[in-house]
Amino acid sequence: MNTVLGHTYRDGEIIVNEGEVGSCMYAIQRGRVQVWKKGREGELPVGELGTGEIFGEMAVFEQEVRSATVRALGEAVVMTVDRRSFLRRIQDDPSIAFQLVRMMSARIRRLSSEVAQLKREAGFPESRL
Repeated sequence: MNTVLGHTYRDGEIIVNEGEVGSCMYAIQRGRVQVWKKGREGELPVGELGTGEIFGEMAVFEQEVRSATVRALGEAVVMTVDRRSFLRRIQDDPSIAFQLVRMMSARIRRLSSEVAQLKREAGFPESRL
């Protein structure tokens, strides 16, 4: 039996909007979503996520505005996880925190590589951290 706890979003339906204050994160139970950022020339797609991945996790740690818009790419089933539920799950299974940090680290590494590539293409000198 395959139990679905999340909400089903239709193709193109917005799950979160860039600029809104967030208080929860999301886990993709089935399907794909596309992440968009506002730019000078309108919205730009910056990534895709699929089944088993999470997004909006920064809102669990800090109540800041959403840094991107996320839309369903085809039909997607997405579960909402609030701060209290997340902290309870970490208490029950601390390895979840390690998995989240590992995922966030991989995202930071990928973004750092993309920024470095863009700087090289634009002719900026190499910089040190």
